[in-house]
Amino acid sequence: MKSSNEWLGKVNSQSLQGMTKQVESAFTRFFREKNGFPKFKSKKNPIQSFPIPQHYSVNFENNTVKLPKIGEIKAVLHRKFEGELKTATVSRSCKGNYYISILVEDEIELPEKQEFYESTTVGIDVGIKDFAVLSTGEKIENPKYLKNSLKRLKVLQKRVSRKQKGSKNRAKAKKRLAVLHENISNQRKDFQNKLSFRLVSENQAIALETLNVKGMQKNHHLSQSIIDSAWSSFVTKLEYKAEWYGKTILRIGQFEPSSKVCHVCGYHNSDLALKDREWTCPDCKTVLDRDINAAINIKKFALIDQNLIGL
Repeated sequence: MKSSNEWLGKVNSQSLQGMTKQVESAFTRFFREKNGFPKFKSKKNPIQSFPIPQHYSVNFENNTVKLPKIGEIKAVLHRKFEGELKTATVSRSCKGNYYISILVEDEIELPEKQEFYESTTVGIDVGIKDFAVLSTGEKIENPKYLKNSLKRLKVLQKRVSRKQKGSKNRAKAKKRLAVLHENISNQRKDFQNKLSFRLVSENQAIALETLNVKGMQKNHHLSQSIIDSAWSSFVTKLEYKAEWYGKTILRIGQFEPSSKVCHVCGYHNSDLALKDREWTCPDCKTVLDRDINAAINIKKFALIDQNLIGL
C-alpha cells in the first residue's frame, strides 16, 4: 500500500494498523448482520479521525500533547487524569476544530451500589411532546433542536444542491450545513448531560421502560421526532453516570401496559388510544394524565420486580 501511496510514509505506522483493524471490524460486523455495509469516508467528509494506539504523551504543566510523526501540539486539557494511557483518537469536527479523546486505564474502583427504596426511586416515561415525564408529576419539555432548525437546514440543503458538484462553492455550502448539524448535536448533548446528571444526583434508582426505538422509527409520522429526541443516547448517559455514582438503573419490559393501567386501582383500559392524553378510570374515577400515569407505573412495575413493593 505504501509503495503505491507515498504519502502514507508520512503517517504513523501504528495509526495505519489501527485504521486497518477498524475496517476489518466493520466488515466483520457486516457479515454477522449486525451493521450495514461499511461506507467509504473520503477526504471530503467533514468529520475525520484516526487512532493512535501508543507512543504519545500528555504534558499537563505545558498543556501540550506529543503525537508520533507530528510532534508537540498545544491543547486545551479539560481535566487532569492519572493512569496508563491506552488508545487516543484524534478527530476533526465540521467546524474545523481538532479534538483528542484519550482512553486511560486507572485503578479507581467504581463505588458500590447504594441501597434504594420506593421513596428514593423515580420512574421516567420518555416521549415526544415532553422529553421526559417523572413519576413525581414533573414534565420536562422537549427542546426539539432539530425541528426548530428545520427551516434553516432546508435553506442550506438547497444551496448545496444548487452548487456544481466538485466545486469549491459546493464544498463551502456543505461545510455550512455540516456545522449546523454539529450545533444541533452539541445542543442536544448538553441538554441530555445536564438532565441525566440531575436525575442521577437526585435519586438512588431510576426506573425506565425498554423501548424498541428502531421499530418505532418505522412510523413515518413520528420518525423525525423520535430521531430528534435521541432517547437511546439519553439512556446511555443515565447508565454510565449511574455507574459512576453507585446508583441503580431498573428496567421494565417493552410490552408492559404502563399507560393503560390505572396506578391507583390497577384497572386495565384496553381501549386507550395514542391520541388520548387523559382518561378517567371507570372503577375508581381517578382522572389520569397518560404520561404521569405511565411514569408512576414504570416505577411501580420495576419495584415489584425487585420485591420492594407488593401488587
